[in-house]
Amino acid sequence: RFMIKGGLAGAAVYVAYDQGLLGSGTEGAEALKKARETLPPAIQEWTNYLGWEIPAPPKIDFSISNYWNKGVHKVMSALSVAPTRACEYTVEGWKYVKDLVK
Repeated sequence: RFMIKGGLAGAAVYVAYDQGLLGSGTEGAEALKKARETLPPAIQEWTNYLGWEIPAPPKIDFSISNYWNKGVHKVMSALSVAPTRACEYTVEGWKYVKDLVK
């Protein structure tokens, strides 16, 4: 069982690497564009073959790289102010402890 799961995980990583998902942002955007063009006809073919009906997928139009960059900026901003905030919280904590001891 472990070997099967490991093999599937390895195959998934290989396919992701082969399709450019683990590369740069432009390679990932190209892979996403290719998936958007390829997946709907393939899914439609399988549903016709199996006799299933599935609803149309919602249209999602946003830039993944834009949201990724915003997240990176937020994390870096939080990390840059972390030492200052830690000092402020430490001072407030000591004041609180001193007030409790009095």
